[in-house]
Parts: sequence; structure tokens; C-alpha cells
Amino acid sequence: MPQIDYFFSTTSPFAYLAGTRLEAVAAKHGAAVTYKPFDLRAAFPRTGGTPPDQRFEGRQVYRLQEMQRQAKKAGLPINLKPAHWPTNGAPSSYAIIAAQAAGGGDLGALTHGLLRACWAEETDIAEDGVIRACLEAAGFDPGLADSGLLAGAEAYAQNLEEAVTRGVFGSPFYITETDERFWGQDRIDDLDLHLSGEL
Repeated sequence: MPQIDYFFSTTSPFAYLAGTRLEAVAAKHGAAVTYKPFDLRAAFPRTGGTPPDQRFEGRQVYRLQEMQRQAKKAGLPINLKPAHWPTNGAPSSYAIIAAQAAGGGDLGALTHGLLRACWAEETDIAEDGVIRACLEAAGFDPGLADSGLLAGAEAYAQNLEEAVTRGVFGSPFYITETDERFWGQDRIDDLDLHLSGEL
């Protein structure tokens, strides 16, 4: 069975713009997806990156234009400057980690629900109520927002170290079991072609 390790930040607009296309590609190829939310901002200085608000002005302008174009292509609503961004991505990441361990719900729906909450619904994904609502909507026990804190914190820190070790420098980032790496939501089609043996 093909395996995809999915590294992402729950505050990443480009992870949001991926929608549920990763899950569709995985289903098409019978691939298993392991969700690995990590602290992208902490990874930037270790991987040669710069946080968006510290980049050259031209890069910041281009980023916003690209977000708008990609949202139109994906048919997804987006607020380029959401009220609750940047926010603390740790609590929502802990919830995803806990949900993955517990099983029983739709992990792709949970991940996209949290990203959508940030980038299209003007809610703060660091808030317990928002996280609980997303868990419940995706078929998980909303109590995971509390019960998964300790294990989630440990895994979140481990995901960051693994990301840096494995060459991850952005979000979303997909790595196959053969160490083929795909960076960005605009590379999901290439991932699909790779899993088909065409690329």
C-alpha cells in the first residue's frame, strides 16, 4: 500500500487551498495518509525560510495575489487577511493528532474544517469551542480537544523535528514511502501522477 506523510501547518493558507484533493488522490490509489501537523514558524529559521510578515514587501504582495488566484482555481472562499491570523496553531494540531490516534471519524474533513475555520469563517482555531465544533462535525468525540493535550504536545514537537530532518520547509508538504517529495497544494496533481507511475 502506498504511504503519504502529510506535513502541514493548521494556519497555512496553502494547506487550506489544497481542500480535500489529497484525500481524493489517496483514495484513488489506495494510499494511507499520516497527518503530521507541525510548527512551520519554528521550522523557518532552521530550513532557510522567513515568516510571511518578515519577507520582502514584493514577496508579501505576490503571496496575497497567488492566494487569491489559487482560491479561485480551487473554488474555495478565502479571506486574505483573516481576523484571527496569525494564531496559535498548537491546540488545533493537538486535536488532529488525538483524532488520528483515536480513529472513528474523517481526518481529512477535520483538517480541512480547521483550515476553513481560519481562512474562510473568521474564527480562531486556537479557541476550544472552535476545535470542539470541528471535531464533532468530522465525526470525532469533541472531548479529544482536552484528552489529547499531553500526547498531542509531544507528537507536535516530534513532527517538527521529523519535518526538519526529512527536508520539509513549507506547508503543505507530501512525502511518499520512496522519499518522493512534493511541496505545495499545486503539486497534488504531480503526486497523483507519481502514484500512477507516470512521473
